[in-house]
This record gives sequence, C-alpha cells and structure tokens, in this order.
Amino acid sequence: MGFYKYIFFCFLAFLLWPQSSTAQVVPDSIDFEFTLPDFIVEAQKDSNYQKKYQRLVYNVRKVLPYAKMASFRFQLMEQNLQVLPTERARKEYLKRTEKAIKAQFMDDLKNLTRSQGKILIKLIYRETGKTSYDLLQTYRGDLTAIYWQGMAKVFDANLKEEYDPIEDWQIEQIIKQLGFN
Repeated sequence: MGFYKYIFFCFLAFLLWPQSSTAQVVPDSIDFEFTLPDFIVEAQKDSNYQKKYQRLVYNVRKVLPYAKMASFRFQLMEQNLQVLPTERARKEYLKRTEKAIKAQFMDDLKNLTRSQGKILIKLIYRETGKTSYDLLQTYRGDLTAIYWQGMAKVFDANLKEEYDPIEDWQIEQIIKQLGFN
C-alpha cells in the first residue's frame, strides 16, 4: 500500500510543479501606505482610549442584536401591512405587533444604560434607514412620536439621530469585527 501512496505523491508533485522556467513570479502581497485620518490619531492619543473603546465594544455587542431584530421586524411588518385589505385590519395588526414586541423585549430594553440606548437609536437607523422618530411617527402617529422624543430628551438622547459611518467609525469597525455588515 505504501508503494501506491509514493507513486500517487510523485504524480501529484509532477502535476503541480511549474512547467516552464520562464514563468513570471507574481507577488503575493502589495505594499501600500495608509495614513489614519487625524481624528482617529487624536482619539487614540487619549490615555483612556482603550478603556473607552472596550466599553463601546461591550455596548455595541449588547444592543446590536436588538437593532438587527428591529430591522427584521420592520421588514416583516411592512410586507404584512401591504397584504392586509383594510385600514382597520392594518391598525389591528399594528396593535397586536406592538403588544408582542413589548412582551418580548420591554424588560430587556428597560435595563439598557443611556449610552446603550443612544447606540441602539443609531443602529436602528443603520439597519432600517429610518430614524426611530420616523418609525414612531409612521406607525404610531405624531403625538406618540413627540411624546417619546420628549422622553428621550430627558435622558439626553435624540430619536431623530442618524447613523453616520464616518462620524461613528468606531461603531462601524466593531460591527465589522463582529462579522455583521
């Protein structure tokens, strides 16, 4: 049996061996120079940078699943609302959906810190393309959106805040490191 393995190995080596001595060598890497933007360099000079960054990683890791779930629920709700024949059926569906979401997530969301809440607002925009305020306004009405915007302001947050991948470069980097795009 060993003889056949030897023959097979020799045959495989023959097939993989370069056939021509004039073959061009292609480099397997490309040297390039990249300079970090000034705001990144300045942020990294902060003595507490690593501690703050690790806290941000923890916060993003905690709220990202909620933002992904919100995006999924939003898409599902949009599809279901288009199928429903009457306005009354749509309103009934929205009430049932809201009740189910509250039952499933409210306890967890109440336990978020202020910074986690702010990150969640940004990530909801990143995932849905709409601000939390716009979503509330569309599905719950103007008064409800105004009420919750006022409550957010009390806690130093803003439901109208948008996600900017340049401004929020650290969050974007963390999301990519976690394998979510």
